[in-house]
Amino acid sequence: MLITILINIIAFIGAFAFMEAFAWFVHKYVMHGIGWFLHKSHHEPRHGKFELNDLYAIIFAAPAIVLMYIGSPEYNYVFWIGSGITAYGFCYFLFHDVIVHRRMKHHYKPHSKYMLRIMRAHKVHHKKMSKEEGQAFGILFAHPKFDVKKTDE
Repeated sequence: MLITILINIIAFIGAFAFMEAFAWFVHKYVMHGIGWFLHKSHHEPRHGKFELNDLYAIIFAAPAIVLMYIGSPEYNYVFWIGSGITAYGFCYFLFHDVIVHRRMKHHYKPHSKYMLRIMRAHKVHHKKMSKEEGQAFGILFAHPKFDVKKTDE
């Protein structure tokens, strides 16, 4: 029983961590590549509540839903992999859509070095409005080179 719990915890955490690398790869090579026709809307001023880029949320949610459904009879590691993907998607939504792009009203102001770094990296990413020459493709991890320095404050 204990080994099953440990496997499920590892599956959840592993899936969550894997998703950052997967999201970086898809963002750089798919969204800024063949999938630019959807992602382009995210690099342009938004008109209304939604943009074509929002379809990526459905695309990424589908495998998680399937895995959770398949694993739900026993709530085994397959279910927890789907749950880890879902948790990553939720964190992505909170950080990217709510905190950075303010698609929902809030008064949160980041103060931690971590939050300032990932917000700065995302702003650097959006400086380029085209699919080429992008940088900072991660969401929940950003290279320390994006740290806000004392001179930037």
